[in-house]
Amino acid sequence: MRPLLPLALVLLLAACGEGEPLSPPDARLPDGGRYRGQVVDGLLQGEGRIDYPNGSWYAGTFKDGQWHGQGEWHGSNGEVYRGQFVAGLFEGLGELSTPGSHYAGTFKHGRRDGEGSLKQHDQTYRGQFKDDQYDGAGQLELADGSRYQGLFAKGKPNGAGVRSDASGNQFSGQFVDGQLEGAGTYDSVEGEQYIGDFKANRLEGRGRYENADGDVWIGDFKDGALSGQGELLGSDGSRYKGGFQDWRFAGQGHLFLADGSQYIGAFDNDAYQGQGRLIQADGQVEAGRWVNGVRVRDEKGVLLPDPLDLALLNQGKLLDQALAQVPRSAGPVGLYSLVLAGDGQQSVFLREADYVSNLLKVRFGARGQVTLVNHRDHLSDRPMATRENLTRAARTLAERSGPDDLVFIYLTSHGSHDHQLVLDQPRLQLADLAADELASALAPLKNRDKVVVISACYSGGYIAPLKDERTLVMTAARPDRVSFGCSEEADFTYFGDALFAQALNQTDDLKQAFELARGSVAERERREGFEASEPQLWAPPQVLAHWQRLRRQQAEQALEDKVQPATHGQAKQPAPR
Repeated sequence: MRPLLPLALVLLLAACGEGEPLSPPDARLPDGGRYRGQVVDGLLQGEGRIDYPNGSWYAGTFKDGQWHGQGEWHGSNGEVYRGQFVAGLFEGLGELSTPGSHYAGTFKHGRRDGEGSLKQHDQTYRGQFKDDQYDGAGQLELADGSRYQGLFAKGKPNGAGVRSDASGNQFSGQFVDGQLEGAGTYDSVEGEQYIGDFKANRLEGRGRYENADGDVWIGDFKDGALSGQGELLGSDGSRYKGGFQDWRFAGQGHLFLADGSQYIGAFDNDAYQGQGRLIQADGQVEAGRWVNGVRVRDEKGVLLPDPLDLALLNQGKLLDQALAQVPRSAGPVGLYSLVLAGDGQQSVFLREADYVSNLLKVRFGARGQVTLVNHRDHLSDRPMATRENLTRAARTLAERSGPDDLVFIYLTSHGSHDHQLVLDQPRLQLADLAADELASALAPLKNRDKVVVISACYSGGYIAPLKDERTLVMTAARPDRVSFGCSEEADFTYFGDALFAQALNQTDDLKQAFELARGSVAERERREGFEASEPQLWAPPQVLAHWQRLRRQQAEQALEDKVQPATHGQAKQPAPR
């Protein structure tokens, strides 16, 4: 019997696996199939199995010669079905797997039909099917995280539904062949919302749009933008009603500004353009012809001097006055400051620069201060932020400060990936400030301990040209990362807010303040779904120690100032005999 053991083992393995059994077939079919099972009156009946010449096979129950009941089908192309059959077709509950897909649910006449779940390639669908297509209520999820939940027809979203993109922005309303059409809503993860008409997923028709800051646009939208007659309700109290083109004021309109003034007339690209009348809050009226926001002729057509010309004539005087007010060193340790707001297109940099200058004066005792500002409304009354003005301001601080004094320098603006700080005054073409050029501008201060803080995108690229043992450098971002918060309505950039409005109002320690600010910025960016900016720090011990010496001296002086009035108010006592 020993020689027969290997043969018995082969037969046992064949019977247990998915391969064709080695036993002789009970019937051979006209199509070449080999059947093993019961045959009644010439028909396949009951439990059985058919193996076909191409390698496919069926195992399960038969009725009157056809697959019927519970069974399992393996196709030569890799298709596998396990479930119920009726008259030779998939019917009822079952699971169908093909290369790249898997379906579990109900079938009808060999097709997916009814409730089911399909996973294929980069998408997963759960819901209703008809004739192998998504049809009825269901949910479709793609590999990138986007999804649609609602009604389907003929394989596409059709009817009421909600679609979310990979970022979490949400569209809801009526869909036609996968596109949002007609009335619907859009909600962004940043808090923006649109309620109105859509066409092919884009804002089209009458609608209302509100941004995260609370500004509201109402009117006629076209191709995703407000274009036509509309209204803007600003979160700052301003209000506009009139024509728009791609979100901007265009055509005739009426603008009420937050300061109480109003303009009635023609606009183009958000600027006064054409005939118009500006009524100031105090009732003063400026009427005439406007070009790019500037009145060039009065109501009688008389040519007016350009405010830019007058402002440029006054710029030299403004800088001289600012530098003349910087006092000479008059104490053991003093603090001087130089603050720059670079981009005059957005008010956030002006607001931040003024806050930082005031903070350095009130909280940290800065007495020699220079603030350079680019802003569309302050060309005639503030010294501009230019490379030459920055260089002259640094030279003046070097001349007026002493070797024991500290200099605090803050620059806030947009920044470029090649590490240039934007210097932009509307209607002028100013050269931006590259990292090595900033180092050259600050060279007169090489013998002063100083703190340099830069709030801009890619500002980490400024550390290498600036750092030495007498220069502490903080930046809002890594050399290859952007920073956030540069909007017209904001009071601070994200980093400026975290460092100056929060951290430095909690601690005097520069290094600790930076760590608090870095953590605050990281949490805010994580919460709002932004890539981390990762603020950077270069902190020489000499500068940190000098700063602490300044703060100790100021604390001692404050205590002395507090005690002296009480001492001076006491009656003079007679000397003892």
